[in-house]
Amino acid sequence: VGSSGSGKSTITKLLMRLYEIDDGEILMYNCNIKRFSLHDLRKNIGIVPQDPFIFQMSIINNIRIAAPDAPMQEVMRAMEIARVHEFVNELKMGWNTIVGDGGFGLSGGQKQRIAIARAVLCKPEILVFDEATSALDNVSEHHIKNAINELMASHTVLIIAHRLTTIQNVDEILVFDKGEIVQQGSFDALSHEDGLFKDMLESTN
Repeated sequence: VGSSGSGKSTITKLLMRLYEIDDGEILMYNCNIKRFSLHDLRKNIGIVPQDPFIFQMSIINNIRIAAPDAPMQEVMRAMEIARVHEFVNELKMGWNTIVGDGGFGLSGGQKQRIAIARAVLCKPEILVFDEATSALDNVSEHHIKNAINELMASHTVLIIAHRLTTIQNVDEILVFDKGEIVQQGSFDALSHEDGLFKDMLESTN
């Protein structure tokens, strides 16, 4: 967490090696990420962006585009985790409904759930949610939050959060300010510690 420009998204770009670091090292499973090929590294990291791109095709094919050879059982499981069924069951054509280019006809929350299912289907070791709930209404945020909580039981999950309510159940929070980590700890501990996190929390109440 942190204000805009504090370095949150840069960390994920470093993890994906979109930028190469000049000093120090980034370890994944106690191994320097530079020892992985870019393909292997990025294959094991799934990203759900703030504004996911939705293709002009059926909802199910929008999900399967990430892993076209995945068995239908795995596709169904990914849709279940992402709570996609909760809205496709209300559509006349169900998951075969064709959506417009860029997700025309879908709400922000529905696009996010498709993006989560797409990421889960790739079976990454690490899932990154980059401001995934910042533009959603409270109901949609609730659905995405539940999906994230379920995924945290089986994945390493990194959340870049605008809304602090989405990170109440995480193991560790890093608070960024001007490119540096200025606080670190659990939600409960940081809530009672004078500093930037407490200021951010109080400003949202």
